[in-house]
Amino acid sequence: MKATNMKKAISITQMLLTPMVLVALLLAATASFAAAPGITGPSFKLIAQPATLTQPDGEMIYSWGYGCNGAPTGFAPATIVGASCSSMQVPGPTLVVTAGQPVTVQLVNNLPSAAGNTSILFPGFNVTATGGVAGLLTQEATPSSSPACSGTSCVTYTFTATNPGTHAYYSGTQGDLQVEMGLYGAIIVLPATTPAGCTALNAIPAHYVAPNNAAEVDYRLAPAAYNNPRTCYDREYLFQFSEMDPRIHTQAQTQATALAGCTAGNPGCTLQVATEPYHPAYFMINGRSMPDDMDPNYAPQYPHQPYNGNPHMHPGEMVLLRIIGQGRWQHPFHEHGNHVRILGRDGNLILSSTTAGEVNLAGPLLFTTTTTPGITMDGIFYWTGKGLNWDPYGHNPNSADPLAKLPCDGLLNGYHSVRTDLNYYEWCQDHNKPVQSAPFGDVAGGGPATLPDPNLFTNGPWYGGSPYLGPDATTRATGCSAGAPAGSCGATGTTPPSGTIANSPSGEAGFAFMWHSHNEREITTNNIFPGGMLMMMLVDSREFQIDESN
Repeated sequence: MKATNMKKAISITQMLLTPMVLVALLLAATASFAAAPGITGPSFKLIAQPATLTQPDGEMIYSWGYGCNGAPTGFAPATIVGASCSSMQVPGPTLVVTAGQPVTVQLVNNLPSAAGNTSILFPGFNVTATGGVAGLLTQEATPSSSPACSGTSCVTYTFTATNPGTHAYYSGTQGDLQVEMGLYGAIIVLPATTPAGCTALNAIPAHYVAPNNAAEVDYRLAPAAYNNPRTCYDREYLFQFSEMDPRIHTQAQTQATALAGCTAGNPGCTLQVATEPYHPAYFMINGRSMPDDMDPNYAPQYPHQPYNGNPHMHPGEMVLLRIIGQGRWQHPFHEHGNHVRILGRDGNLILSSTTAGEVNLAGPLLFTTTTTPGITMDGIFYWTGKGLNWDPYGHNPNSADPLAKLPCDGLLNGYHSVRTDLNYYEWCQDHNKPVQSAPFGDVAGGGPATLPDPNLFTNGPWYGGSPYLGPDATTRATGCSAGAPAGSCGATGTTPPSGTIANSPSGEAGFAFMWHSHNEREITTNNIFPGGMLMMMLVDSREFQIDESN
């Protein structure tokens, strides 16, 4: 995972998962983040061809995927550095366009001859296809050994990007095999105009970043998901959920190798891959399984899996989740820490009209964002600390530290309203409430819970080392500061835990929440836990700039 500009990062290294060993600890490395990277148009040149994908159990899975046929027009967001577009990747390149643009996608077929034709469907758009040969659902490109756009091996699809939002694209040819093999991707349509109420840089202005209150770099693709001021957001992440049955991929590789050099369309030059019964063993987010999905975007160890899945946020930030079901199965994905408010599905903003004539967002509040195959959704997630029953910022009116005495005005529906304060969006009902009045006490000692040894109930270095946000919050809350009244600090020392393997109270101290499928088999890699559709969501204090630049 990549380094950040934090003082110290919550972290993980790649784990070795074998059928003989259950690896339950996440070891330390450097942290990385996600954003929603892609390539910009409105003209795209894609190619379909084979390569192998890596899995955390060490397997290399033969797959097919769309990739860039030459250098793309550009990359988005522009603030991500080191972006690249392979000639084969899973998922395919994320196509970033603007509503109202005429979009052109050229496809060349470099799949094995025995794989036959291939194509792309763009559901939700009125598509005109030229070139290639007629297929059941759209024009198809015939196999070719050259990346050049020539003859029937090249198809051009044109459409107007109508509805803003997140959309899927995938093969329209023998979908039971070709989508399984990896021929799918995402289209993000940005609103043509910035809605009123969205700022030029982050709906929440300059974050508190010590020592100079500098604003963070903007990693969004746009200020809003739709042309509606209630869809403004601060961060965004794209999650494409899919699964793989390695038996199908092995059959395809074996047969394609045996039929190498045959002439497409001739008798016997056709794959006969059984796609049922279906027994997937790999469950992926953006083409990777945990922990690989928490390594950086464009990491060199995954040349054909460029996109990660590692959400990161400050308290109170509106985080846009772009979600697509790309496989055969539904996946009940649960985002710990809050529900997800759905804004729209398949590029359709969900609205309702009141008797007063006002138009309001009407999407459901979901406990799990269950991904139906082929369906997309856009939703807003945020975390505030409400309900913890203690002050996660470590405020202490008896401290000499001015940060420990910040107020909480409750003017934002019960939350603190001053955006430049460290505790912006703090739930004021818990302001100045310590996690325990006796630092090493228990329920009887004044705390809401008995805290066990940190190494017993935390997941290694993914725990920030403190029940408070920020590197100094623990000592602000319980330690004695210079000039504090005698006896005002309680017992000496710091509230446990006072540090874990990778993090001390003076370094990074954030909260980590596991985001994962609620289907237990889907958080395994080839039946080994942990793996599959699982990641960590990190909440950091606003002292820290979140660097998603790779």
